[in-house]
Amino acid sequence: MFSRIRPDNFTLALVATVTLASFLPIQGMAAEFFGYLVNAAIALLFFLHGARLSRETALAGLSHWRLHITIVLSTFVLFPLLGLAIDHGLASVLTPAMASGILFLCILPSTVQSSIAFTSIAGGNVPAAVCAASGSNIFGIFLTPILAGILFSARGVGFSASVLTTILLQLFLPFVLGQVLQPWIGNFVRRHRSVLSLVDRGSILMVVYLAFSEAVVTGLWRQNSVGSLVVVAVVNALLLALVLLVTTYGSRWLGFAKEDEITIVFCGSKKSLVSGIPMATVIFAGQNIGAIVLPLMLFHQIQLMTCAVLAQRYARRLKPGTAMPDAAPQPVKAA
Repeated sequence: MFSRIRPDNFTLALVATVTLASFLPIQGMAAEFFGYLVNAAIALLFFLHGARLSRETALAGLSHWRLHITIVLSTFVLFPLLGLAIDHGLASVLTPAMASGILFLCILPSTVQSSIAFTSIAGGNVPAAVCAASGSNIFGIFLTPILAGILFSARGVGFSASVLTTILLQLFLPFVLGQVLQPWIGNFVRRHRSVLSLVDRGSILMVVYLAFSEAVVTGLWRQNSVGSLVVVAVVNALLLALVLLVTTYGSRWLGFAKEDEITIVFCGSKKSLVSGIPMATVIFAGQNIGAIVLPLMLFHQIQLMTCAVLAQRYARRLKPGTAMPDAAPQPVKAA
């Protein structure tokens, strides 16, 4: 059980990167040059997302429209509503950047790898989970910037033409190009997933290092106390608990089978660190990105630990001799 809830290697790498940025932040011309490398890494990241997603996988389970609508509503309606409630109710407790970070994580798409892995471990509807998690990330490329433009307009982060152009060129265009080339390079990308995952993780670590370097230079740790970080962690835990309760009992009230309930719970309660940090870099360009993505980084670890325990509880409820879904459990990755 401890191996399920302990921080994974990627989380430890994130902590090490934040520590490095805190003591040795990159500045000046070096930071400007590193920023160009970060932009290229983000484009490559979304290109690989497009190349990895096979069209057969995207269509698998697509006919289960009630399940997919439920997950989309949880990801892009329930979460934002809860985020607005938190933003309004705790405005005096959280710093503006931290409050923006919590609201931002609420409009992000779901994870892919960990949602599917947890669904498989728990005995859920894996084909539907693959379709739902992949579809959430596709929808997120459009919905997250639009929701950010609506929710953050009063804070000076409107959905301007320049932001739209950057999103199209840096996120959407590489993804579409990856999808176009998928018939020719998709199998190669999937065969070398373990090697190419280094691109995923490496690009995120680059973004985190640059974002936290800028934040440290502008006084991130002077402006945010340990107490404020504890408050954010507690708020994240409560947010996740509320979503898990709503997705669990809501799916039962709607009459879903247990396998579908599991899929809704795990796909509808997560937020993607891999997609979120690059999107924050584009949407909040020129702002205190380090403080904004900090709640997402905390939520990432909380969701992995909580869902690991929950998946084991679901798995133990399977009757002896009951076959697991047609997909072997995969190691839980930090996605």
